[in-house]
Amino acid sequence: MDIILLERIEKLGGLGEIVHVKNGYARNFLLPQRKALRATEKNKLRFEHEREALEKLNAERRSGAESNAENLEGQDFVLIRQASDTLQLYGSVSAKDIADAIIASGVEIKRQQVRLDRPIKTLGIFDVRVAVHPEVIVTVRANIARSEEEAAIQAKGGSILPAHEQEVLDEQAEAAAAAQAGFESPEDELAAMADSDGADSDGAGSDEAGDGESSVDASGDDANGSESSDDSWTDSAAEAETTDT
Repeated sequence: MDIILLERIEKLGGLGEIVHVKNGYARNFLLPQRKALRATEKNKLRFEHEREALEKLNAERRSGAESNAENLEGQDFVLIRQASDTLQLYGSVSAKDIADAIIASGVEIKRQQVRLDRPIKTLGIFDVRVAVHPEVIVTVRANIARSEEEAAIQAKGGSILPAHEQEVLDEQAEAAAAAQAGFESPEDELAAMADSDGADSDGAGSDEAGDGESSVDASGDDANGSESSDDSWTDSAAEAETTDT
């Protein structure tokens, strides 16, 4: 079917263009939404008569949309959902869900303005295109998380890991902490060795001093013993002389 576009349609054309589309697409979407007219001769004349007014109205709407676009561009919208340990959602996040989150922020849009190719079924941050006007399209981020805490982690560039991966990381962190606690720096180890060597030297000096004192005592005892022997010999000699006399 040939139609006249009354506004810009992505991947089709701009205001006033005559394009060929499938009958179902025209009947079920474009014509009911008043985004196009059948390209009959009567409608062609009608459009040309109203072109100036339509272009003026389109410009006004585009101007208002650009103001909304400044408020929306790059914004994060947090959607809290339940999910399994593998990060799979119990359900999904649709274009309507994202549109509701945007509307809750104070920006009026329709579900059809959220361009989501397929529902979101996992946790994470996803870029979503929003057509605030057929000629003004912005990108927002849908932050899907199980809690506000997880959403904050994702917003800072972090990621939420599946439960089994998180357990592995926790175990590795504990092992690293234990290894660090039992590790001595090279400087500490050298200091400990120096202290050990000093203690050994002091012990050896004490042993040598003790051996010296023992030697002196032994020498003294030998000297005393010698003197006692000399005295005994002198006494014996004196007794012998007395007897002879």
